[in-house]
Amino acid sequence: MPDIAHQYRTIVSGAGLRSRADRGRLRFTGADRVSFLQALVTNDLIALKSHQGTYAAYLTPQGRMVTDLHLFLRPDSIVADVPWALASGLAAKFDGLVFSEDVQIVDASAEVAQVAVIGGRASALIAAATGADAAALAELPVWSQLDIENGFVARTDDADAESYDVVVNATREAALIEALESAGAIRMSAEVAEAVRIHKGRPAFGVDMNTDTIPLEAGLLDRAISTSKGCYVGQEIVIRVLHRGGGRVAKRLVKLALPGAAGADGAAPGAVLAVDGKDVGAITSVAPALDGSGLLALGYVHRDHAESGRTVSVSAQPGLFATIVGFAG
Repeated sequence: MPDIAHQYRTIVSGAGLRSRADRGRLRFTGADRVSFLQALVTNDLIALKSHQGTYAAYLTPQGRMVTDLHLFLRPDSIVADVPWALASGLAAKFDGLVFSEDVQIVDASAEVAQVAVIGGRASALIAAATGADAAALAELPVWSQLDIENGFVARTDDADAESYDVVVNATREAALIEALESAGAIRMSAEVAEAVRIHKGRPAFGVDMNTDTIPLEAGLLDRAISTSKGCYVGQEIVIRVLHRGGGRVAKRLVKLALPGAAGADGAAPGAVLAVDGKDVGAITSVAPALDGSGLLALGYVHRDHAESGRTVSVSAQPGLFATIVGFAG
């Protein structure tokens, strides 16, 4: 198999695709679907129109994460993509919150497929495969959608290059992938997809975030949280941290660079990070750097040490150091 850097160069000059088997899909219908979700999730849906969307979190009353989710406002529904393992439970949980509202929630994971396409020619190859307008795709704002036969294409922010999710009826997924490959897209390996995610600094729920995570720790403020909308579950805790605590949380999710491949054994998820012999955090994800320069990781670091340029040691391997190169989110 070609190395990660070679695969990525090929994708950047063209496009890579992968089935989003890691995400499930919920469908919300009914006249009250927007107001129902507006009262639950961290971002503002009321400000959106049909064919727009957003990224958000759903929290406990204590401000901890239940899940993250992408919300796509469609003319007759809202489609939400969520972690695959949580989809059926979330559908039941949301359904249990319905009282008098006109809203219906179903787990549509088996009915609706989602294919990610990224790369320098992503819009052109999606257009060739689906009949969509390539110029219109290239101009789509993030999370906005363009209709295609049997589904829609949504602009995403998953990579430095153009990135989209093509959402179609599950019976059409194989034909869609075949058409994308015929147009010139290549299938991304799981390894390169993970490297792209870590390079972009996007935390994955169940990997870099869990039910103990406050979304501010994972850097989700700018992408997932509205500071001007009305009440939602967990808002009191988020606002308290932002206004009374100045946004300071105990730890922050950061991007870490490790030189060379020598640290591959020691820089595994769970590896402890330390400063002057004192534990200050841990690695959550790691992958080869996209430029072939070594390893890139995500990990939590205590707020007192979470700053770009800071060097931390990886306790599992003496002499191995990582440099904080940015924040995740």
